[in-house]
Amino acid sequence: MTATTEDVYDQLRQVFDPEIPVNIVDLGLIYDVKVEEPTVKITMTLTSQSCPEARTIPDVMKRRCNTLEGIDDTEIEIVFEPSWSPQLISPEGRTALGMEDE
Repeated sequence: MTATTEDVYDQLRQVFDPEIPVNIVDLGLIYDVKVEEPTVKITMTLTSQSCPEARTIPDVMKRRCNTLEGIDDTEIEIVFEPSWSPQLISPEGRTALGMEDE
């Protein structure tokens, strides 16, 4: 069985920004995922360019994705265009944060 994009998203939903109790997928930080075995390529952003977890989060992402069958390497590209905003948070993330629907 080979890893799918959904398998990658399942792993990424286990990664949290330590300062925010919502996973990075529901926070809207993941812009794109491509599975090109044996590599996963992820394009993402951070909540801010000065994010104190800018090194930790990608390291955790790589460790989780590299556990998938057929995946030996995870490449992460961090971009700031388009920039992250709270509007990118999923309905599940909004509920977890106690945000009212806007």
